[in-house]
Amino acid sequence: MDLSTLDAAQQSLLPGPSDVAFYSEHGYWISPVILPDDLLDAAARGMDRYYARDYDADPPGVGGFEPGDGNGLRKHDYASLRVNELARLVAYPLIGATAAVLSGSAGIRLWHDQLLYKPVDEPGVPANVGWHTDRQYWLSCESEQLLTAWVGFHDVDPDGGSVSFLDGSHRWDVTGLDFFSQDLGGLEARLTRQGYPVAARPTRMRRGQVSFHHCRTVHGSGPNRGAGPRRSLAIHLQPAANRYRHHLTAAGEPARHGNDRLVRGVDGAPDYADPRVCPTLWPPAPAA
Repeated sequence: MDLSTLDAAQQSLLPGPSDVAFYSEHGYWISPVILPDDLLDAAARGMDRYYARDYDADPPGVGGFEPGDGNGLRKHDYASLRVNELARLVAYPLIGATAAVLSGSAGIRLWHDQLLYKPVDEPGVPANVGWHTDRQYWLSCESEQLLTAWVGFHDVDPDGGSVSFLDGSHRWDVTGLDFFSQDLGGLEARLTRQGYPVAARPTRMRRGQVSFHHCRTVHGSGPNRGAGPRRSLAIHLQPAANRYRHHLTAAGEPARHGNDRLVRGVDGAPDYADPRVCPTLWPPAPAA
């Protein structure tokens, strides 16, 4: 892999062979501090701008924040297509380079991103993220090596509703999971009944660290009992070789994704290499 665009200090922060082996075995990996404070400060301002509907762009077909979305768990897709500060975070070279090393890919493109807001727990305001895999929502992708970089805008620990991973679950063939389920225990019991060795690994991350997980890794998060809301961006990433595939769901319907209505078509199929929606993040484009 050509790392010439990274300086020596940045290269030292990339995962080494033992880190890649850990990711391969466990389905996730947490980086050292790789993101600078000023980048995260700007991203936090960008999140505020997003919720204030102060957008830099209004791409066709991309929704935004609505006041009626409320103060519970918020999940807004394609925020980086609207707000420049979030786009700069998505494009930070160490994120794409790390994803390339972990997935063994020559290049990495954006799949899409999700701006996530988890409020402090209170009665009647559901904010758990149920056990789920990202792959279950990405069945139209040919590649099995998509992965997600989760970026907190502040320190996050289990009391603050940090992400938990089920160790080794990227090797499982799981069904019946749901991002929006508030019954984490019920989903965990379902997995146990399916014969899987459920071993939850809660995370504790300093600001500037990034967690990476395989698209098939089961993950979720419990209530936020911290002092303030958990603010983060999930950056979903695809290997450069990923393409659309025709895949039928269990209901016999073609699998679809929101990207399908946003990207251009090529030969009658969605083009997941459309640079307007799925720009290349690694290697970075040469300077003009």
